[in-house]
Amino acid sequence: MPDTPGSWSSPISAADVARASTSYAGVALSDAGATAWWVEHRPAEGGRGVVCRRTGEEPAEEVGEGFDARSRFHEYGGQCFTPYRGGMVATSWQDQRLWVVGDGELRALTPDTGGADRYADPQVVGEHVLALRERVLSTVPVPATVPAAVPATATSPAVTNALVAVRLDGTGEPAVLWDGTDFVDHARVSADGSRIAFLTWDHPRMPWDGTELRVADLLPGPALGPNQVVLGGPETSVFQPEWEAAGSLRAASDASGWWNLVRDGEPLWPVEQECGWPAWTPGRASHGTLADTSVAVVHGRSSRELSVLGRPPLDLPFTSWSPSFTVQGTTVLGIAASATTSPSVVDVDPATGTWRTVAGPEQPDPAWAPVPERVEVASVGGRPTYAHLYPPTSPTAGPAAGPAPWVVYVHGGPTAHTTARYDPEKAFWTSRGFGVADVDYGGSTGQGRAYRESLRGQWGVVDVQDCEAVARWLLDSGRASAVVIRGGSAGGWTVLCALTRGDSVFAAGTSYFGVADLVPLAASTHDFESHYLDSLVGPLPEARAVYDERSPLSHVDRLDRPLLILQGLDDKVVPPAQAELLLAALADKGVRHAYLPYEGEGHGFVKAANVASSLEAELSFYGQVLGFPTPGVAALTLTTGR
Repeated sequence: MPDTPGSWSSPISAADVARASTSYAGVALSDAGATAWWVEHRPAEGGRGVVCRRTGEEPAEEVGEGFDARSRFHEYGGQCFTPYRGGMVATSWQDQRLWVVGDGELRALTPDTGGADRYADPQVVGEHVLALRERVLSTVPVPATVPAAVPATATSPAVTNALVAVRLDGTGEPAVLWDGTDFVDHARVSADGSRIAFLTWDHPRMPWDGTELRVADLLPGPALGPNQVVLGGPETSVFQPEWEAAGSLRAASDASGWWNLVRDGEPLWPVEQECGWPAWTPGRASHGTLADTSVAVVHGRSSRELSVLGRPPLDLPFTSWSPSFTVQGTTVLGIAASATTSPSVVDVDPATGTWRTVAGPEQPDPAWAPVPERVEVASVGGRPTYAHLYPPTSPTAGPAAGPAPWVVYVHGGPTAHTTARYDPEKAFWTSRGFGVADVDYGGSTGQGRAYRESLRGQWGVVDVQDCEAVARWLLDSGRASAVVIRGGSAGGWTVLCALTRGDSVFAAGTSYFGVADLVPLAASTHDFESHYLDSLVGPLPEARAVYDERSPLSHVDRLDRPLLILQGLDDKVVPPAQAELLLAALADKGVRHAYLPYEGEGHGFVKAANVASSLEAELSFYGQVLGFPTPGVAALTLTTGR
């Protein structure tokens, strides 16, 4: 058995990672909390969204055999179903229409628009379904580049967003309740049905920049009465409004610098922790009301825990909760994990502190599960940055004798954050003798608004500095023999920026559908993010020079480190043209590289074969670059030409 770190014999194959990459989302409860619902995204079935339910200790069952419940709302999806009369109302991946599904019933509720209308976050209110609708009226061509003489402005497809009411009998056109802003989200109706609360914002803001919480009377029809903004604004982000039984309105607001719970605008639980999430997709949640009117909330910084306000701490093993969370009756349902357990659907009885796994993957052998260490590292000017370190872990090879190769993970978003949880992909690396450093660079969530805003105007600078600081710390401390960097989407951008700064600390990099040129991205990306770069870099055309200077393609002459590029050909968020531009530049300069395009994949790989092949290609790439064998993995062909 090779004893070179990176070549340790491992029982965790790339195919195992792909099989274990079934993800869970969209939890819901019905029957006063007795029945749990969730969505499984199954790579073995091409990423199909399978809605499952389980009542008590009965076996789980699929709802709507063969139905693919997924939404393309804002390209990322979000909550795509709600329980209804023993079945559900759900969005179909094939046509993006709302359907009634289950108990032998399958009927469409919305017109066939060829996928131009995309629905999300449905909820049954009386004889209607209230839902969010994104209408893509037309698309714009994806430019390969933008001439330097033409001042570019951020554009997007002609898109409208609305809150609509759809009749449950399927008759008539959806009635528009609200379309007075660029975006609308998280509409919730009071218990007596008389009022509705919803969030709105306009370009160029993202929902974590600032949102307005509006309240209106819900009139027969249904229709909305005059609305009033009761919380939030351009500089305050409000997350997840929820009505309480007595008519009060609870939400998370970051007016204090942290997403904290407020009730009718007044602080409910002021803590220097996050009780909310960046609203990338509809249906995200962090708090709910139990039957006794107490409030259950997921909160924390680098880790997330579950608490009930006013009660002693719950003794639960979980260090990571996802934004898929709901409460009904006496039950809390969510997706949770720990440092040594994979994310699973779990329900909790907060009164007793008991919990059980409702659904989840086969859990790992703890001997192969790396236990992360949270570290704070000084970045440029002493600015703190954070990382979870997953050490090389093998019960057969033992600890690495001396420094090991390390992989710096750069999360996407860039508003995501890392938590201490088992990830089979990370174990794929650590079981072979790699270390993994999962970095919460400036701009990440989980550390309050000020930390999140440290990336404003500094994307491609602060994120790179912080990842480099962690890499240098690993090298200087003697933990690392070499450090490579990898990331997807916004993380791929950071990879490319890090490798084109000159004299990079990283030995190589892997970009999964990463951004290579900012101006074409601003001109071609989807509506939700079409002005995101205004805050991350600057508005166009005023900041055109910054866009050009910051883009990795402008500095390919500095790139002398090997690069692996992986790209989905159906990606609408970071179109393939970005990868193709970078590929041509790499070939012209003669840098060792490989490019793997994937048919039928969008922004994130969901097919099991592609998940496995991309991971094996990455391992072979690092082996060739760092000079160690990778037994059992087909050699990736690297080239310096076209």
